[in-house]
Amino acid sequence: MRTSVSAGYWSAGPPPGAPELFETAERIGIDQMWTAEAYGSDAWTPLAWWGSRTERIQLGTAVSQISARPPVTLAMTAMTMDHLTGGRVLLGVGTSNPQVVEGWYGQPYPRPLERTREYIDILRKVIARGEPVAYDGKHYQLPLPAEKGGTGLGKPLRSILHPYRDEIPVYLGAEGPKNVALAAEIADGWNVIFFSPAMNDFYAKALDEGFGRPGARHTRDTFDVVGGPLAIIIDDDTERAADFIRPTLALYIGGMGARGVNFHYEVFARLGYEAQARRIQDFYLAGDKKSAIAAVPTQLVEDVALVGSWAKVADELQRWKQTVLTTFSLNCDPRYLEKLAALVS
Repeated sequence: MRTSVSAGYWSAGPPPGAPELFETAERIGIDQMWTAEAYGSDAWTPLAWWGSRTERIQLGTAVSQISARPPVTLAMTAMTMDHLTGGRVLLGVGTSNPQVVEGWYGQPYPRPLERTREYIDILRKVIARGEPVAYDGKHYQLPLPAEKGGTGLGKPLRSILHPYRDEIPVYLGAEGPKNVALAAEIADGWNVIFFSPAMNDFYAKALDEGFGRPGARHTRDTFDVVGGPLAIIIDDDTERAADFIRPTLALYIGGMGARGVNFHYEVFARLGYEAQARRIQDFYLAGDKKSAIAAVPTQLVEDVALVGSWAKVADELQRWKQTVLTTFSLNCDPRYLEKLAALVS
């Protein structure tokens, strides 16, 4: 099994220790390094800045939000980075959620699966550089037609940059079963944000649906599923370890999305925690974050994270290895990275 690490989201500033994390991951043989974006820092600048310290590790975005950039812009960025890294880019994309897409980018959110399919089609056409790019989709048109506000002067163009690789692996960030199936059908990998071995059969079914569609690019044997515990916290006191993760879970379940349209909430409802997730969301949306955090059950934490002593973590980790995951995400204190990587391999 391959391994990966993530530099994570920025908050008020760069995450502490990120340069050292890139260097450590490169030195000890981690396979992939990922960055992220929400509505502050972008995913590509840190990947280029800190990635310049590396020579071997693959560098990916988890995820580059599709509403943030026209597909041609993202293709240009990925092609440029692929040259600078000698072909080490992993192009991770995702739709985000309506609050961010419409509130931050001022773009429409409806029909995200259709938009994603068209977006990835255009990405691949630009990167392949086979011919000038023309596209007539429901959501994207190249050139822009006059009836959509264009001058009528646009013409199909082909990148003046020759690609380092005429295909760059595309990874789709997905949570719901329809989006996971879409990833298996049209992408080269799936980036998982919340995974639990308890949901393995559910996700395996969604993946198999995608692999079985006409024109699917991969089978399970060639498709990369990148994920793992939300975090790995080593502490002989399991409750104290879980306390490190409760705030993040409360934020995602309670506050990352509107009531009724929160894809993270839905993940935990499917996992069997609908009543608990509703309580967390009620507290969070009422502004009582402290109570929302306290309402996150330890069992829920243990379903999506590894917390506790080294012996407990090492034992429970074996269950995670018997899943659809093919690249194991090591979200942990960098001091433990090498030891945990050895447990995974």
